[in-house]
Amino acid sequence: SVFGYYIEITKPNLRYVPQSYIRKQTLANAERFYTPELKQFEQKIIGAEEKMKLLERELYIALRDNIARNTEAVLNATRAVGLLDMVQGFAQNAAMYNYARPIVNSSSRISITEGRHPVVERLLERGSYVPNDVTVDRDAHQVLIITGPNMSGKSTYLRQVALTAIMAQVGSFVPAKEATIGVVDKIFTRIGASDDIAQGVSTFLAEMMETANILNNMTDKSLVILDEVGRGTSTYDGLALAWAVVEHLRNTKRARTLFATHFHELTKIEEFVSGVKNYNFLVKEWGDEIVFLRKLSPGPSDQSYGIHVARLAGLPPSVIQRAKTVLRRFEEGEVFSIRRMRRTKLTQQDLFVDT
Repeated sequence: SVFGYYIEITKPNLRYVPQSYIRKQTLANAERFYTPELKQFEQKIIGAEEKMKLLERELYIALRDNIARNTEAVLNATRAVGLLDMVQGFAQNAAMYNYARPIVNSSSRISITEGRHPVVERLLERGSYVPNDVTVDRDAHQVLIITGPNMSGKSTYLRQVALTAIMAQVGSFVPAKEATIGVVDKIFTRIGASDDIAQGVSTFLAEMMETANILNNMTDKSLVILDEVGRGTSTYDGLALAWAVVEHLRNTKRARTLFATHFHELTKIEEFVSGVKNYNFLVKEWGDEIVFLRKLSPGPSDQSYGIHVARLAGLPPSVIQRAKTVLRRFEEGEVFSIRRMRRTKLTQQDLFVDT
């Protein structure tokens, strides 16, 4: 094979080849030629790539040296552009989504009127997000116990309070009608469930480790967000731990705390510990269905509506009906005896048959 550029002419047309053409290669049915001009262009093209790499390196070195000589100016410009970009983003969000200018002071009070979650509200139809208030301080409203069924809005509410505090302290307007934020030095959260199989850490152990970190490191200026502490173990152990955690929060640093729970018995702590207040997310019953109103109201929730949520999740009707029967028996205070079950060889279904 022959590399480079050439002019190929078939054998029948060789008689038309100019005298200035120089033969380069002979083939069975054609011959290839080049001219002095074509050879010059070939050499230019072959050397172009090397020249391109050399020029690229020269330009890079020149740019690098220029930046090095003006490092301070470049860094100042970068900071200015970054600050401008941040402020422009804050202003755009405030104008587009009706944010309010918060008051940030040195008090212990966090008070938010008609607060909203800055992300969730954008996923919904404009104006459909249900806003909620919050007042938490280090005195009469230090620990807020929040109850309500799954899907009622508890976790979203916890997150929106924390996000509002962060947004206010970085200089942004906040998604609320008005807000006063007493300076927060740390925000602690214990939300969700996770484990670490590789490290031998169970879900409950991970939950307790996170809770321990909060209790050991919080200050009187911290904001603590707790979601379902104690759910990773038995009901009585979980309730006892949750109760003790609330007492510790009140009796030590008195960090401002929002505590969501499904332990309805925990709401009784308001009667024994000052500074603890109960709130719940409202639900409307409509026949056998429930409607989540997403609205926070003073006082504890009286039901968990777990079976209703299970129906929404698609559990078989037979399972739902059986769960209702079992729940009714529990609520009536019926106690199941293992000895009785063994003695009479009753099935699980038989245990709930009226006698």
